[in-house]
Amino acid sequence: MTNNIADKVIAFNRGLRYAGELPEGFQVLNPFLENPETMQVMEAFYRKYYNDTNPRRFIIGINPSRHGAGVTGVPFTDTKRLESVCGITMHSAHTHEVSSWFMYDMIEAYGGAEAFYSQFYINSPFPLAIIRATKDGNWLNANYYDDKTLFEMVKGFMIESLRKHIEIGLDTSEVFILGKKNADFIAKLNKKEKLFDRMTVLEHPRYIQQYKSKEKQLYIDKYLLAFEK
Repeated sequence: MTNNIADKVIAFNRGLRYAGELPEGFQVLNPFLENPETMQVMEAFYRKYYNDTNPRRFIIGINPSRHGAGVTGVPFTDTKRLESVCGITMHSAHTHEVSSWFMYDMIEAYGGAEAFYSQFYINSPFPLAIIRATKDGNWLNANYYDDKTLFEMVKGFMIESLRKHIEIGLDTSEVFILGKKNADFIAKLNKKEKLFDRMTVLEHPRYIQQYKSKEKQLYIDKYLLAFEK
């Protein structure tokens, strides 16, 4: 068996389990256990773009959304972009996710998926989807930092996950953090664990698409400038 990045990422995702506690009203969704096709399309994606041993630079999201990586198993990639950009069709689900839309517009501006993924690896400190119950009995996406008790309960798992991501073959001299609040929490972990030398913070794709869509090109340029350094 080769020891390329694709093999390592696939092994990480195959072994993903959260067995820790959660506060009342929260649940963790593991797409790799809930839909057999998620494992298939995730493997196809990493075999296509990470079938080598070259180091990557690390981009850190928050935690997967139900409609992005919570379905495809690929961070910031809904089924629409997975098919139209990456050429990988998912038959059992069809999703459109706003963060994925921004991310793939940025990737296109960078030079396309092949060029981008040859340089970067995206994942989350909590690599599974978190949902919380609403008063009317529905479930909504949640972030690991939305609740103080939640963060304390998942913190150990997050540190372990970050270490495993780094071991895949990532450059730790600079890390790119998506979302300012996310960065505050990662900074706390980093101060103690000394995972990364430098943190560069970028606005989260969801925030840009929802609140700054008219200035989208400015944010794409900001990402590209940050990646040039």
